[in-house]
Amino acid sequence: MTTVRTGSCTDAGIGRTLAELGVRPGMPGPDVIERLDEDGYAFLPDVFTPTMLEAFRARLARLTAAEGARGGSEVGQESGTMRLSDLVNKGTEFDVCFTSPVLLAGVAHILDDFTLSSVSSRAALPGEGHQALHADWSGESPAPGVYQACNSMWFLDDFVEENGATRVVPGSHRWGRAPEEALDDPFAPHPDERLVLAPAGSLLLFNGHLWHGGTRNRTGSPRRALHAYFTRRGNPQQLDQARYARPETRARLSPAARFVLDI
Repeated sequence: MTTVRTGSCTDAGIGRTLAELGVRPGMPGPDVIERLDEDGYAFLPDVFTPTMLEAFRARLARLTAAEGARGGSEVGQESGTMRLSDLVNKGTEFDVCFTSPVLLAGVAHILDDFTLSSVSSRAALPGEGHQALHADWSGESPAPGVYQACNSMWFLDDFVEENGATRVVPGSHRWGRAPEEALDDPFAPHPDERLVLAPAGSLLLFNGHLWHGGTRNRTGSPRRALHAYFTRRGNPQQLDQARYARPETRARLSPAARFVLDI
C-alpha cells in the first residue's frame, strides 16, 4: 500500500488516483506507447487547446513582468533564457499540466508510481538557448524499464529550426549512460539527433533519461515552452511541493490532484 500524506487520497494508490482523474484503460494509445518505448518521446493528441495556449501565454507574460530578474529562482535560472517556476501556485491555468488524463497515463507508463516534480517555463532568448545534450535525471542511470523521471513540453510557440527547437537522440533513454559520460563534447551535434519541429499547441512527453537539449534561437523573439516534470514516487522533487503549496492551492485541488503533488 502506498503511504500518503495527510490531505491526499486516503488509502489510495496511484491506480485509484489516476482513475479518479479520468485515466481510462487504453490511454494514451498504442501508437504513443510504442513511440515512448522505442524513441523515448511522443506527441500526445487532443490535450492542448487554443484556449489553453492563449491562457498560458497571457499568464506567463504577467508573471515575467512581475518577477523580472527573480524569475525561476525557486528552482534555478539559466543564462540566455527567461525562466519561471513554482507555477502550481501561480495560476489555475497550470492545473491541467498535472491532471490531464492522457498525460498522466503516459507518465504512468514510463514511471508506474510517480509524483509531480515541478511545473516551470523556459524561453530561449534571441541568440541564446543552446544546451549540451543532457538527461533530466542526474542520478545513476537505471536499467531499461526502471526509469526515474519523465518530462512534458507544452509548445507555446512554433518549434522551428531557426528559433531553437529541441534536439533529441531517439532511443538514448535505453542506453543506460548519461551524455556527459559518453560524449567528448555534449554541446556538439550528435550523428543521430533529430530536431523536434511542431506548431504551437503541441504537447510532447519524453522519458527523463532521453538525451536532449535546446538549440540556439536565431530569431528576434523568445522561443517559449512550458514544462511539467515528474519523478518516481520516493525520489526528491525538483521543487518540494508540500513545502511550497499555498493554502489556496491546497483548497482548490481535489484529493487526487494533491496525491499527484504528494501534498
